This record gives sequence, structure tokens and C-alpha cells, in this order.
Amino acid sequence: MQPTQTEVLDIFTRTKALLQGHFVLRSGLHSAHYFQCAQVCQHMDAVTRLSELLLQKLTHLQYTTVLAPAMGGLVVGQELARQAGVRYLFAEKENNLLVMRRGFKLTLGERVLIVEDVVTRGGRVLECIEIIRQAGGVPVAVAMLVDRSAGTARFEIPAVSLLELSFPTYGADAVPEWLAAIPVEKPGS
Repeated sequence: MQPTQTEVLDIFTRTKALLQGHFVLRSGLHSAHYFQCAQVCQHMDAVTRLSELLLQKLTHLQYTTVLAPAMGGLVVGQELARQAGVRYLFAEKENNLLVMRRGFKLTLGERVLIVEDVVTRGGRVLECIEIIRQAGGVPVAVAMLVDRSAGTARFEIPAVSLLELSFPTYGADAVPEWLAAIPVEKPGS
């Protein structure tokens, strides 16, 4: 494991953001591991450091705006935008779909970086890409703290992560007995 990945994993472990048990992920899949980034986001020194590390991987990109999906990407997206000196927007759920509200608008051709905390399948990232395109903007890349798919989540734009992990996940009808024996939690994202 590279030194940056070791540092990131240490931050998640120290802040109790990496949990073990039986979890239902936002995607509906079951797993014995869960990233609860809200735990790391309580510690602004950790958020600052994670954003610094992520920004180091984005120096080749040109963007003027960061868009983060609520809830997971909010804190990291805002801190990354602050450090990059760019505008920050967020998308939030309305009728179970992500939308930009609160008067947020993109200009034609505006270059937008999507920032997310954890990606498993990438559903919210795909929604953000569509929001940006429908508003006339240009989705430049996706920046995430953790790529839980270990690179299998694919987007039409570049994706950058601090940590790539692939903990096994299971459909509701394929949960192994050892995991089913553990009380299930749905911590929320």
C-alpha cells in the first residue's frame, strides 16, 4: 500500500469511519464493512488533510466549480472547493432524485468537478453528471475519498480516489450465513 493510502486508511480507522458488522449500503447491497464518512467529517483537521491529499491528485484538471451530492459529499466538497479557491454547489434529494435547488445555476460551458465521499456503484455521481450536462455545464472529473468498487465503477469522465478498496458485497438474496447471523444495520449515507 502506498504511503498516501496508508495515511488515509489510518485517518478513517482513527476517526471510526471504517466500521465492521453487517450493513445495508445505500445501493441496497449487504457488506461486512461500511465507510461512515460522517464520522471522519466531525474532525476538521482530518477533512482538511484528506482534501489536501485529494487536491494533489487533481492538479492536472481545470475546473471552476465543485458540485457535491448531499449528504456524503457535502463537507469534503466544500473543503476541497475552499482549498482550490473555486465555487461550491451541492445537489440534494427532491422526490428521490438529486437536483440543484436554492437558486444554484451553472453557466454554459462551466467546468465542474464532482466530489463524493464514498462510491460503491456510482449512482449519485451519475446523477450529478446528468445535472451538470442538463444545466449546460461540463463535468470534468469525479474526485472521491474512497472508491469502494476498486475501480469497477465507470463514468464517462475521469475518476480519482484516495483509496480503492473492494470489500465483498452481496445482494439481499445472497447474504452468506456468517454475515446473516450478525444483526443488520443501515447507518445511512
